[in-house]
Amino acid sequence: MAKESRLHIPRPTARPGDEPDFSYLNLSPAGAVDKPGTDARVREIEHLSTGLIRVLDDDHSAKGPWNPNMEPADLQIALRWMLLNRVFDERMWQIQRQGRISFYMEALGEEAVSIGQAMALRHGDMCFPSYRNQGLYMYRGVKLVDMMCQCLSNTRDMCQGRQLPIMYHSKSGNVFSISGNLGTQYPHAVGWAMASAIKGEDHVAASWVGDGTTAEADFHHALTFAAVYQAPVILNVVNNQWAISTFQGTAGGERRPFAARGLGLGIPGLRVDGNDLLAIYSATLWAADRARRGGGPALIELVTYRGGAHSTSDDPSKYRPKHEWTDFPLGDPVERLKQHLISEGHWSDAKHEALTEELKSEVLAAWKEAQKYGTMTEGPWLDPATMFDDVYADPPKRLESQRRRMLETQRMNGDGGQG
Repeated sequence: MAKESRLHIPRPTARPGDEPDFSYLNLSPAGAVDKPGTDARVREIEHLSTGLIRVLDDDHSAKGPWNPNMEPADLQIALRWMLLNRVFDERMWQIQRQGRISFYMEALGEEAVSIGQAMALRHGDMCFPSYRNQGLYMYRGVKLVDMMCQCLSNTRDMCQGRQLPIMYHSKSGNVFSISGNLGTQYPHAVGWAMASAIKGEDHVAASWVGDGTTAEADFHHALTFAAVYQAPVILNVVNNQWAISTFQGTAGGERRPFAARGLGLGIPGLRVDGNDLLAIYSATLWAADRARRGGGPALIELVTYRGGAHSTSDDPSKYRPKHEWTDFPLGDPVERLKQHLISEGHWSDAKHEALTEELKSEVLAAWKEAQKYGTMTEGPWLDPATMFDDVYADPPKRLESQRRRMLETQRMNGDGGQG
């Protein structure tokens, strides 16, 4: 008898009240996945998209061919940036809960992604981030004060009040503006990479999306163009298991790893432990080197976990077990790097505690300074007339007329342009 056809509805392995269940994750032991040369053909390295590239073992030692053998001083720098990211997020989350900014998204559990990849890329490489890449901005030179001012939409806001909080940009740091329309950064990154190749440069582009965005059309358009034109681009999928309240299986994660999405187009896929800074750094360096040598694009899936809520507008206790984050088998990226350094004799709990307190003081000082440029309830206020700037290279007459009428109204009201 033929099997009855039924519609399959992907469902998470655990809901609120259940015990966390990560049995669906296909994990490889640290050091078990081989490291091919950057000139390997895609059909020879398909296994990289199904295994899991790991360096740090459960005993906190570094193992296998993907071990980048980073200097202890560099690992301490990485730990500092990751910890700064976490301390910054904690402060900003509290500030939002106090009603002092309108919205925030933290990167809890994903700090190694931004820092590991930022360290592997060159300054001339262009980054097209998502909204959980705070660490990338920090590493590339954006000041904490400027990030806070953007969240406050105050007089020092880099976006002049035109963007949702946390949607930063940095021209000097080669970091493109974050877009709330998820997935648009992928085609932008591919286009930039194509231009780099046309100009004969060896710069690469890198972009980040979440697992849910792989179901968007922009994701597939970008992969097609990257494959056809062999664009020097690294396309990252941060698989943190949840697209807001939607489990990653809804985007197709049940069938094959997201890293395998590009194989049909001839794009190599690397599935990487997203909580292992050493593995992330090594895999990104491999993909960047391949792209610089004319090897074309790579798709990297970073297997991690979104430790907190999707945003300050979200309550994850409504759709997943309360303690799922602490049961995630790949652990906490900050704690793993910390323990690795301790096991190698290059760090200690006392040093870690001291660094944490130092960073808390740094973040608090930045917040005190940011408030001087205005808050949601206290001036100075952003001049409304700036809404007319940066819209047209040559403003049309109707726009100039609107600006004049607004300024005249302000003068009549005596608000000096601050109303």
